[in-house]
Amino acid sequence: MKDKPSIIFMGTPEFSVPSLEAIHEKYNIKAVVTVPDKPKGRGKKVLPSPVKEKALELGIPVLQPEKLKDEDFAPQLKQYEPDIMVVIAFRILPARVFNISKIATFNIHGSLLPKFRGAAPINWAILNGEKESGLTSFVLKEKVDTGDMLLQSKIKIPENCTAGDLHDMLMPMAADLSMQTIELLLSGNYELKPQDNSMASPAPKIFNDFCEINWDKPSKEIRNHINGVSPVPGAWTIWNDKRIKIKRAGLSTAKTGMPGSFLIDNGSFTVSCGNGCIEILEIQMPGKKNMKIKDFLAGYRAETEGLFIHDNN
Repeated sequence: MKDKPSIIFMGTPEFSVPSLEAIHEKYNIKAVVTVPDKPKGRGKKVLPSPVKEKALELGIPVLQPEKLKDEDFAPQLKQYEPDIMVVIAFRILPARVFNISKIATFNIHGSLLPKFRGAAPINWAILNGEKESGLTSFVLKEKVDTGDMLLQSKIKIPENCTAGDLHDMLMPMAADLSMQTIELLLSGNYELKPQDNSMASPAPKIFNDFCEINWDKPSKEIRNHINGVSPVPGAWTIWNDKRIKIKRAGLSTAKTGMPGSFLIDNGSFTVSCGNGCIEILEIQMPGKKNMKIKDFLAGYRAETEGLFIHDNN
């Protein structure tokens, strides 16, 4: 092995950036692969991914293939003679791409595999009411998220933790695990651990329709649902013919009523469920920013009792 291995980094969102920085500081990443620039926001201004922004700042060459199966993409990668390719929050790689690395191509996945294979593992850990989460590094196989494992890093999930909170907790951990995995691969002294497919669970991408709150469900399930899709897309319900979002919730011991009925009393905002109550901790009204419930109620002067309903549209 030469003094410094040739490493290629593949990623897109903010979650990948600390890992990119840590690896480059020690190993001088040879190239970064990310998605093409895309129009974003109301003005549809074409913007680079967070990974591209950081790569350019660090002076790393950037590749942005439209399609990973393009005939000229794999030859481009081969020119860098990669020993290791690191994939964090990117796209599904074809075998002809991930097989280019001399030692391994590994992914950092946002769950304790084989739990929560798929696009939204962090969300599904909260949706499922898990008490523990973490990260897994594994070598890529053609079937998504099924590769043999290298290392895992675990963390306890705090009470009323949202997917956004867990994302932020795991982000620096991903950088540490990336470095540990690279060092392990370079040492040559490692054992690949097959995943137990019988223990696998799916973590599909979450869409807006899924995020409507069904107040007939038990309070714990509703609390997990609200926190599991926060901050985006965000759990929603209908209040006075408007769609509002509830961004954080906890369990409440308040007296229950009809599912969906709410009570604002003594600085708290509780909602009855099919079984039990939840307390709204953060709320977002249409066209407004997310607010902690204390701040929302400080300026609230309307009904203190009412009913959230299902969207019939």
